[in-house]
Amino acid sequence: MAEVRPPRFVKLGRVLGAAGVRGWLKIQSYTDPPDNLLQHKAWLLADAEGRRAPYQVAEAAFDGRWLRARFAGIEDRDAAELLRGRDIEVEREALPPTAPREYYRDDLIGFRVANRAGRELGRVSHFVEAPAAPVMVVTGIRELWIPAVPTHLVRVDLAQGEIEVDWPDDL
Repeated sequence: MAEVRPPRFVKLGRVLGAAGVRGWLKIQSYTDPPDNLLQHKAWLLADAEGRRAPYQVAEAAFDGRWLRARFAGIEDRDAAELLRGRDIEVEREALPPTAPREYYRDDLIGFRVANRAGRELGRVSHFVEAPAAPVMVVTGIRELWIPAVPTHLVRVDLAQGEIEVDWPDDL
């Protein structure tokens, strides 16, 4: 009998707050490009305790920097403001396969990270959105913030759960 796995969820953005008075929300997208988030019409909003609630995107637009979205049933600023700070998630199975050398950040959480010299630096704890590029936070003997860009990501082995980075020992 096949093993039944609980669904995995991937964080694709965050609700920053209300946008206007008619229930619209300002959204920070973690997708690249940012408007890829709009391909998903059903979002799960997760609160700080991890409770998820489904929402249907009724309307959405991208202004070049931020996404704006309105959910079915959210009609005014007060209702929209109650969703501030919620993470936007979708089920992992709803995402398309990645291209070569592309990875979903959530798939890399917990991976062992070593530099080119083979020195283990720690494990991927989480990612932080920075202005220039996302940053991979690696916790080990100390915490390292490594830009998650091809310059520093030498090799990712999904099967072994390992990432090789171009990063010096002494930073």
